[in-house]
Amino acid sequence: MEKIEFLRRREQLMQQVGKGSIVIIPTAPERQRNRDVHFFYRADSDFYYLTGFAEPEAVAVLIPEREQGEYILFCREKDPEKETWHGRRAGLEGACQTYDADDAFPISDIDEILPGLMENCRRLYYPMGCYADFDAKVVEWMNHLRGRSRIGINLPNEISPLEHTVHEMRLVKSEAEIAAMRRAAEISVLAHQRAMQTCRAGMLEYQLEAEILHEFVRHGSRAPAYPSIVGGGSNACILHYIENTGTLKENDLVLIDAGCEYDYYASDITRTFPVNGKFSKEQKAIYQLVLKAQLAAIAKIHPGARWNELYDVTVQIITEGLMQLGILKGKSVDRLIAEGDFKKFYMHKAGHWLGMDVHDVGNYKIDEQWRELKPGMVTTVEPGIYIPAGSTGVEERWWNIGVRIEDDVLVTKTGHEVLTAGAQKTIEEIEALMAT
Repeated sequence: MEKIEFLRRREQLMQQVGKGSIVIIPTAPERQRNRDVHFFYRADSDFYYLTGFAEPEAVAVLIPEREQGEYILFCREKDPEKETWHGRRAGLEGACQTYDADDAFPISDIDEILPGLMENCRRLYYPMGCYADFDAKVVEWMNHLRGRSRIGINLPNEISPLEHTVHEMRLVKSEAEIAAMRRAAEISVLAHQRAMQTCRAGMLEYQLEAEILHEFVRHGSRAPAYPSIVGGGSNACILHYIENTGTLKENDLVLIDAGCEYDYYASDITRTFPVNGKFSKEQKAIYQLVLKAQLAAIAKIHPGARWNELYDVTVQIITEGLMQLGILKGKSVDRLIAEGDFKKFYMHKAGHWLGMDVHDVGNYKIDEQWRELKPGMVTTVEPGIYIPAGSTGVEERWWNIGVRIEDDVLVTKTGHEVLTAGAQKTIEEIEALMAT
């Protein structure tokens, strides 16, 4: 992403917090996987959103209208020996030249320098509660300033959470962000297509997962946006199944929920298809019902629509359909909905915000009212039906059918755009692709 994008975001944030404020944003710490091995590092989303800086051990500080420079970056210094072992660092010079910081200081000096930057600022914006160790540092700096009040040094008298302001910014995507999300969606579409074409009875779920990850990496995505779900048969009825160790069986469905991350932006696609390439009668009935609900929800997406409308239409369609199939019975549709009977088989919402995080930031309600959709917002649409074995009152022929269909949808000025439309999802399209 171009540097101008990060500059625009910082300027927007500083305009909102105003003169007299200081914004402190730490990045995520490195996480130990085991003994002396760390997880692959990923910067904190809010920090990266404002800086484009991907290294660990970094803190960004914004001070609107500060004469010596508004944007300060604390980071690691250059160190030839450590860089030989662990990779290159931007260093202080790179922080300014490459990442446009007005000034940069060694992260090792933050305790000496940052309290001075906080002096006489009226408001502190900080993501309290995200990183406990850094919270303790902020409290220590505040106490240090409090101890100097007798010599005329004032500490911020107002501490505000940073998340609300930044997360509202992140909720509406720019053209650059949408471009990254389109690319993430394109790569993930290719991965799902590869999985459909590769799938065979007798494969292990993780072998199908490997095909997906292969497609991600070979197209420039170094990591999935979340652990991939590959659930065959009964495993498709477990919403967040990630073991992926089962054997794919001839007459079962397999549910794949997988999306890559590209340039820090997530995609999120779910497709469900028959292991042998042909839907059975019962599988078709449930699949068509979920697809009908999903298409109806997508059709609701346009500027001014309320977030809850997507879920409400899926509940109505799925409840009516399950009643017609004899899976729900004994009550009227309205009563089944009012009493929540449908939740035995459809227990989650119809989607979620999507962006830098797969379950992205942004409130779903404003002042107790469901949020209106606006151009630039991106949401998933993912209704599902899950009928595990032993479901009370349900004929055995329906058991172990788990279906979810999920797409990523951008709200546009005139309606919507399905970013993941390239992934086959009608029964005819899926069977045709799997036959090739």
